[in-house]
Amino acid sequence: MSTPSPAAPGRGPLAVLRGIPRPVVALGLVSLLNDASSEMITPLLPVFLTLTLGAGPTVIGLVEGLAEATASFLKLASGWLADRGWNAKGLVVSGYGLSNGARPLIGLAPGWPLVLALRFLDRVGKGLRTSPRDALIAASVSGERRGRAFGFHRGMDHAGAVLGPLLAFSLLAAGLEMQQVFFVSVLPGALALAVLIFGFREPEQPALPAPAPLRWNRLDARLKGLILTAGALALASVPEAFLVLFALEAGVAKVWIPLLWALAALVKSLLSLPAGMLSDHWGRLPVVAGGWGTRAVVLAAVGLAPLEPVAAWLLFLAYGASLAVTEGAERALIGDFAPPGQKATAFGVYHLVSSGMLLPGAVVFGGLWEWLGMRAAFFAAALLTLGAMTALLAMVRRRGAGR
Repeated sequence: MSTPSPAAPGRGPLAVLRGIPRPVVALGLVSLLNDASSEMITPLLPVFLTLTLGAGPTVIGLVEGLAEATASFLKLASGWLADRGWNAKGLVVSGYGLSNGARPLIGLAPGWPLVLALRFLDRVGKGLRTSPRDALIAASVSGERRGRAFGFHRGMDHAGAVLGPLLAFSLLAAGLEMQQVFFVSVLPGALALAVLIFGFREPEQPALPAPAPLRWNRLDARLKGLILTAGALALASVPEAFLVLFALEAGVAKVWIPLLWALAALVKSLLSLPAGMLSDHWGRLPVVAGGWGTRAVVLAAVGLAPLEPVAAWLLFLAYGASLAVTEGAERALIGDFAPPGQKATAFGVYHLVSSGMLLPGAVVFGGLWEWLGMRAAFFAAALLTLGAMTALLAMVRRRGAGR
């Protein structure tokens, strides 16, 4: 992978944005609006499940884990279809449409099983759109700027996750109930669909022969190492819903939860683009491994922290930062090393493995919380995360791939 020369001094932040093509900017705006809609609901969902519907940590783990595991299988299927001639934009529009149709209906749920069903539909939509969208981003930019493009997209996504909780907080402060906030979330979701349908044009791509099946033994060692260890990392991942429960136990009032979520998303948004650009200069693997190691340290710190609000705020933000650092680099690595004509399928495999283990991981984490306590659950997640980072470095070094 070639290394670009640094931007000329004195040109400021706009010089960074000039390297991002219009299709990536449009998809970033779609993600901003969609996440504004989604994140009006997501930080309130564990509060709604526990305080309104009477569910416990294990149910929260089931809801979040099953939803993400469902999406993981569809990410592979949609990526395979996109590589075989299905209209990528059509798959992306269908995915966003389904999610934004199902999500606001959570406000009507009388019990957690209906929440589970609607989260399932929401994640089906995510599964349909994610791999084709990532392949469109990868096709829109050259390799030396791919980390920047994915970092920009993830930054816009997280910017929507700042806006959504702020809207939710404003509506709650104005006297609306949580269920009513869920209904209002349909508005930014509808805007996202409008931008996607009318404002996004697929990038021109060279005609390629019908792709052969993706051969595992022919993939680059860095790509194989990332895919395999992403499964272990997913098993160790802590859904941020559990960080909300940690904050509640530490004394953060529920009215502040949307603001805490928004601030964490702001941290992610600010870090995503610089981290993606850093992976363009330093290499993907150092950024990925460093981010995973930082995540392990933060999870261990949560297990050791005193239950008081200031610690909860700081650790919630630190965990968000550790997630944001690696997102662009991981996706850029796949775009760099996946075979031509098979990038959407490769993204699908990555998402399948990285999301497929979220269900057992989330359920086990919730069970450990109920059986052994919150601290034991976070310590276990920290150890597994550290193991995933070590395995990634060992696999890549064994195969002689350094970047």
